[in-house]
Amino acid sequence: MAPAPAPAAPIPVVVAGALGRMGAEVIKALHAAPDCQLVAAIDTTSGKEGADVGLELGLGELQVAITSDFEGALCQASQAARSGGAAVLVDFTHPSVVYEHSRGAIAYGVHPVIGTTGLSSEQLADLAAFAEKAGVGGAVIPNFSVGMVLLQQAAAAAARFYDYAELTELHHNRKADAPSGTCIKTAELIEELGKAFNPQQVEEHETLAGCRGGLRESGLRLHSIRLPGLVAHQEVLFGAPGETYTLRHDTIERSAYMPGVLLTVRKVRQLGGLVYGLERLL
Repeated sequence: MAPAPAPAAPIPVVVAGALGRMGAEVIKALHAAPDCQLVAAIDTTSGKEGADVGLELGLGELQVAITSDFEGALCQASQAARSGGAAVLVDFTHPSVVYEHSRGAIAYGVHPVIGTTGLSSEQLADLAAFAEKAGVGGAVIPNFSVGMVLLQQAAAAAARFYDYAELTELHHNRKADAPSGTCIKTAELIEELGKAFNPQQVEEHETLAGCRGGLRESGLRLHSIRLPGLVAHQEVLFGAPGETYTLRHDTIERSAYMPGVLLTVRKVRQLGGLVYGLERLL
């Protein structure tokens, strides 16, 4: 009888933004996933340098010290990857640093999984070209919720039958970018039809600048709401004579994103380039 194959080594994972709301949830999910291993935790919170991230998050000692040294953490992950295969970076930080983080990860051969939104189309194109040249797969995921992917697909299908549509996204008031990457992604999927929306019926005049939302070239309008108490919510409202059709998704807890995060961590190392959107991996 042939010997049983040795179990695969766990996937080495670096988490950037480790003490943030999403980063903390990611670390908890990784801790519960036997095929993943947290090898570095990056965070710039004052006074936390060197603290054990597991103790900070109530998970018990994980023997992973919090560090603000991003490049050092990538170097450490590259070394850990020798036994467990290529390492993965999960980034939930800030739009001002996510581009540099992504390029840095690719340069070190670490597969980036980017949940931070706010990357421009030019930055996405540059990262895609860099990843392809380096042969390092990566994923930019505006929203890790499977339910949101289903909403986006339903919105794209409904857009065939409606000429009027507006999108509203609602988030907590600590979100830095507006509109959200998820809302932009939803609009882009609707726009793949190549049609124009919201033909003008009247000469509009805003008595308060911006109250009609952001206007895209397709005619779609995007609205952003920021309030404490919200997590992440999106509504797509279609209109036609005599009826409206509303699609809405509500994230109640950030744990809803974790199946999508783990799915991406497990699949990103099989990619040869950069993908955009969770639907590309489902």
